[in-house]
Amino acid sequence: MTGVAPIRFAFAGQLLAACVISGLAAGPFLDAQTKEVAPAAVRKQQPDSGKLVLYAGVGSEFVQYGVDAQRGTLVKQSSVTLPGAVQYVWPHPSRRYLYVAWTNNGQRQHGVTAFRVNPASGALQILGSPLSLRWRPIHVTTDIPGTHILVAYNIPSGITVHRIAADGSIGSQVDQPAKLDTGVYAHQIRVDASDKMVILVTRGNGPTADKPEDPGALKVFRYDNGILTNRDSIAPEGGINFQPRHLDFHPTRPWVFVSLERQNKLQVYEKLGNGTLSATPRFVKESLAGGRSSDPDQMASAIHVHPNGRFVYQANRSSKSTEFQGKRVSAGGENSIAVYAINQSTGEPTLIQNMDTRGFVPRTFSLDPDGRILVVGNQTPSNVREGNKVITVPANLSVFRIRADGKLKFIRKYDVETGAGSSLFWMGIMKLP
Repeated sequence: MTGVAPIRFAFAGQLLAACVISGLAAGPFLDAQTKEVAPAAVRKQQPDSGKLVLYAGVGSEFVQYGVDAQRGTLVKQSSVTLPGAVQYVWPHPSRRYLYVAWTNNGQRQHGVTAFRVNPASGALQILGSPLSLRWRPIHVTTDIPGTHILVAYNIPSGITVHRIAADGSIGSQVDQPAKLDTGVYAHQIRVDASDKMVILVTRGNGPTADKPEDPGALKVFRYDNGILTNRDSIAPEGGINFQPRHLDFHPTRPWVFVSLERQNKLQVYEKLGNGTLSATPRFVKESLAGGRSSDPDQMASAIHVHPNGRFVYQANRSSKSTEFQGKRVSAGGENSIAVYAINQSTGEPTLIQNMDTRGFVPRTFSLDPDGRILVVGNQTPSNVREGNKVITVPANLSVFRIRADGKLKFIRKYDVETGAGSSLFWMGIMKLP
């Protein structure tokens, strides 16, 4: 795809160089951990039908990697440039289309771009005009049949729902018949497998010197073909000291696993037969190896249940720093993936491992659909003190083998060049159709 001209489209009355699709530089593929040249078979790997791809958002660049789950290797292949920084990405249920939410705060432009996915290579082609949005889209998802895309906004906290056309492109917005209770600082929106319940995860905000804490909540809605109706607000203790960031569903049982950001906890709720959740968590677990932390720079982030439903994984991230030789350097904390075994009778998770991610601030991570590997996106580079020297650990993609007991075994990592003002903000693994 080298030499492909920029693709331009009209957006909000302006002409933007929206997506530049390009091949990446040729040359030997270096394993960032071992610094050895990978075998020729790996360098030439091209995913075909049913194979895996990994997409990663680095600022406005959306990068594609081929994935070999058996070897635990990634091969950088091509990239697409969006009009703004990638925020979140969600595949259509058919896996033939991909929806990329982005924001350009400097120009006050926000949107979702739809792409057609090449089933043989994973390469992306723009599909229709981008969806123009008024606010920053913090999270996107589709409903279960893939007829609508739901967008969550953090400031102001909100939701919009948009139709998906038969060709996968994004259509008109669905008008909601009543005002929706969208809480404070939405961070994720998910659709239950029944396609009848939507949960908006609203994080709230921690207290500051100038203002008290904004309560967090899980806002539950009835869902019917694009229409949302207020159903319930799950906010233990009034939502104080409750900052949910992300949740994931158990694949077969009525359990919902919720990651609490500032509290560094995992909570488990039960889906009830009337289309809502239990008012209080059934289980509460600490996510850090050392137990509870009051450090404001130590926070939990993403959470994912293993496809077999036996394990759940939660990211812990630390941005704690101090000054050394005129530079900010890491001051410790835990950057890890917490691994829990799930009791298949009760849903109770038991912490069995905290695996170091080999980087800093693991904002997102992903499992392959068959649960063989887990890849962590360590978001930012960080300076580290080694004796009297300061070295920089780059942002990176760290690859782990998932063992039969659910625990992780480190395989290798791949450094990611982030550049000034950008970071490895999102990554995810997808099986090609």
